[in-house]
Amino acid sequence: METKYAKGTLKVKKALENLGYELIIKEMPESTRTAVEAANAIGCSLEQIVKSLVFMLKDSERPVMIIASGPNRVDEKLFNKLLGEKLVKADADFVLEHTGYSIGGVSPVGLKNHLDIYIDQDLMAYEEIWAAAGTPKSVFRLTPDILKEITGGKLVRVN
Repeated sequence: METKYAKGTLKVKKALENLGYELIIKEMPESTRTAVEAANAIGCSLEQIVKSLVFMLKDSERPVMIIASGPNRVDEKLFNKLLGEKLVKADADFVLEHTGYSIGGVSPVGLKNHLDIYIDQDLMAYEEIWAAAGTPKSVFRLTPDILKEITGGKLVRVN
Protein backbone atom coordinates (compact mmCIF):
# COMPACT_ATOMS: atom_id res chain seq x y z
CA MET A 1 0.00 0.00 0.00
CA GLU A 2 1.44 3.37 -1.05
CA THR A 3 1.71 6.14 1.51
CA LYS A 4 -0.57 9.12 0.91
CA TYR A 5 1.51 12.25 0.63
CA ALA A 6 0.60 15.93 0.79
CA LYS A 7 0.37 17.60 -2.63
CA GLY A 8 3.81 19.29 -2.43
CA THR A 9 5.46 16.10 -1.19
CA LEU A 10 3.85 14.07 -3.97
CA LYS A 11 5.27 16.55 -6.50
CA VAL A 12 8.76 15.98 -5.05
CA LYS A 13 8.29 12.19 -5.04
CA LYS A 14 7.25 12.22 -8.72
CA ALA A 15 10.11 14.55 -9.68
CA LEU A 16 12.61 12.23 -7.98
CA GLU A 17 11.09 9.18 -9.69
CA ASN A 18 11.27 10.96 -13.06
CA LEU A 19 14.97 11.52 -12.37
CA GLY A 20 15.38 7.79 -11.61
CA TYR A 21 15.46 7.97 -7.81
CA GLU A 22 13.32 6.34 -5.16
CA LEU A 23 14.56 8.16 -2.08
CA ILE A 24 13.20 7.99 1.44
CA ILE A 25 10.67 10.75 2.04
CA LYS A 26 9.44 11.36 5.56
CA GLU A 27 6.42 13.39 6.58
CA MET A 28 7.09 14.49 10.12
CA PRO A 29 4.57 15.20 12.90
CA GLU A 30 6.53 18.34 13.82
CA SER A 31 7.77 21.26 11.73
CA THR A 32 10.84 20.99 9.50
CA ARG A 33 10.38 24.58 8.28
CA THR A 34 13.73 25.84 9.61
CA ALA A 35 17.08 24.06 9.50
CA VAL A 36 17.14 23.75 13.30
CA GLU A 37 13.60 22.32 13.39
CA ALA A 38 14.47 19.88 10.60
CA ALA A 39 17.66 18.66 12.31
CA ASN A 40 15.78 18.18 15.58
CA ALA A 41 12.88 16.32 13.90
CA ILE A 42 15.19 14.05 11.89
CA GLY A 43 17.83 13.55 14.57
CA CYS A 44 20.76 14.57 12.39
CA SER A 45 23.32 17.35 12.62
CA LEU A 46 22.41 20.87 11.53
CA GLU A 47 25.18 20.66 8.92
CA GLN A 48 23.32 17.80 7.17
CA ILE A 49 20.28 19.98 6.48
CA VAL A 50 19.90 21.31 2.94
CA LYS A 51 18.51 24.85 2.88
CA SER A 52 17.05 25.67 -0.57
CA LEU A 53 17.17 29.47 -0.51
CA VAL A 54 15.73 31.56 -3.32
CA PHE A 55 17.08 34.98 -4.17
CA MET A 56 16.36 37.44 -6.96
CA LEU A 57 18.94 39.19 -9.09
CA LYS A 58 18.11 42.86 -8.61
CA ASP A 59 18.42 44.17 -12.18
CA SER A 60 17.26 41.19 -14.25
CA GLU A 61 14.78 39.94 -11.59
CA ARG A 62 15.88 36.38 -12.34
CA PRO A 63 15.53 33.79 -9.57
CA VAL A 64 18.60 32.04 -8.20
CA MET A 65 18.63 29.11 -5.78
CA ILE A 66 21.47 28.78 -3.33
CA ILE A 67 21.53 25.45 -1.54
CA ALA A 68 23.35 25.90 1.75
CA SER A 69 24.29 23.66 4.64
CA GLY A 70 22.05 24.24 7.68
CA PRO A 71 24.24 26.57 9.78
CA ASN A 72 25.75 28.48 6.86
CA ARG A 73 24.64 31.97 5.94
CA VAL A 74 24.89 33.10 2.33
CA ASP A 75 27.46 35.84 1.79
CA GLU A 76 25.52 38.03 -0.63
CA LYS A 77 28.62 40.12 -1.48
CA LEU A 78 30.42 36.94 -2.56
CA PHE A 79 27.52 36.09 -4.88
CA ASN A 80 27.28 39.65 -6.20
CA LYS A 81 30.86 39.21 -7.47
CA LEU A 82 30.23 35.66 -8.73
CA LEU A 83 27.04 36.57 -10.60
CA GLY A 84 27.96 40.10 -11.63
CA GLU A 85 24.65 41.38 -10.33
CA LYS A 86 23.28 42.28 -6.91
CA LEU A 87 21.52 39.47 -5.09
CA VAL A 88 18.42 40.40 -3.07
CA LYS A 89 16.22 38.32 -0.80
CA ALA A 90 13.10 37.07 -2.54
CA ASP A 91 9.72 37.51 -0.91
CA ALA A 92 7.28 34.64 -0.33
CA ASP A 93 5.24 35.38 -3.48
CA PHE A 94 8.37 35.40 -5.69
CA VAL A 95 9.53 32.09 -4.17
CA LEU A 96 6.15 30.43 -4.73
CA GLU A 97 5.85 31.83 -8.26
CA HIS A 98 9.23 30.51 -9.38
CA THR A 99 9.53 27.25 -7.41
CA GLY A 100 5.94 26.15 -6.89
CA TYR A 101 6.69 25.75 -3.17
CA SER A 102 6.08 27.93 -0.13
CA ILE A 103 8.97 29.09 2.04
CA GLY A 104 9.75 26.40 4.62
CA GLY A 105 9.06 23.58 2.17
CA VAL A 106 11.11 24.61 -0.89
CA SER A 107 12.57 21.49 -2.44
CA PRO A 108 15.62 21.51 -4.70
CA VAL A 109 13.67 19.33 -7.20
CA GLY A 110 10.32 19.53 -8.93
CA LEU A 111 10.71 23.27 -9.45
CA LYS A 112 8.03 25.13 -11.38
CA ASN A 113 10.60 27.17 -13.38
CA HIS A 114 14.28 26.81 -14.24
CA LEU A 115 16.56 28.39 -11.67
CA ASP A 116 20.32 28.70 -11.72
CA ILE A 117 21.39 26.62 -8.74
CA TYR A 118 24.51 26.92 -6.60
CA ILE A 119 25.37 24.27 -4.00
CA ASP A 120 27.35 24.89 -0.81
CA GLN A 121 30.54 22.85 -1.08
CA ASP A 122 30.32 22.17 2.70
CA LEU A 123 27.45 19.72 2.01
CA MET A 124 29.89 17.43 0.17
CA ALA A 125 31.47 16.40 3.50
CA TYR A 126 28.48 14.25 4.55
CA GLU A 127 27.40 10.73 3.62
CA GLU A 128 23.75 11.69 3.83
CA ILE A 129 21.91 14.98 3.82
CA TRP A 130 18.25 15.96 4.16
CA ALA A 131 16.26 18.35 1.98
CA ALA A 132 12.73 19.76 2.15
CA ALA A 133 10.18 17.66 0.30
CA GLY A 134 7.61 20.26 -0.68
CA THR A 135 5.97 21.08 2.65
CA PRO A 136 7.11 22.51 6.02
CA LYS A 137 6.75 19.01 7.53
CA SER A 138 8.37 16.76 4.91
CA VAL A 139 11.97 15.91 4.08
CA PHE A 140 13.90 13.46 1.97
CA ARG A 141 17.26 11.79 2.44
CA LEU A 142 19.92 11.86 -0.26
CA THR A 143 23.66 12.05 -0.81
CA PRO A 144 25.55 15.18 -1.83
CA ASP A 145 26.39 13.56 -5.19
CA ILE A 146 22.72 12.87 -5.86
CA LEU A 147 21.90 16.48 -4.92
CA LYS A 148 24.44 17.72 -7.45
CA GLU A 149 23.11 15.37 -10.12
CA ILE A 150 19.40 16.06 -9.68
CA THR A 151 19.79 19.85 -9.52
CA GLY A 152 22.61 20.39 -12.00
CA GLY A 153 23.90 22.83 -9.40
CA LYS A 154 27.38 24.32 -9.38
CA LEU A 155 29.50 23.70 -6.27
CA VAL A 156 30.59 26.97 -4.63
CA ARG A 157 31.65 28.45 -1.34
CA VAL A 158 28.60 30.26 0.09
CA ASN A 159 30.30 32.17 2.89
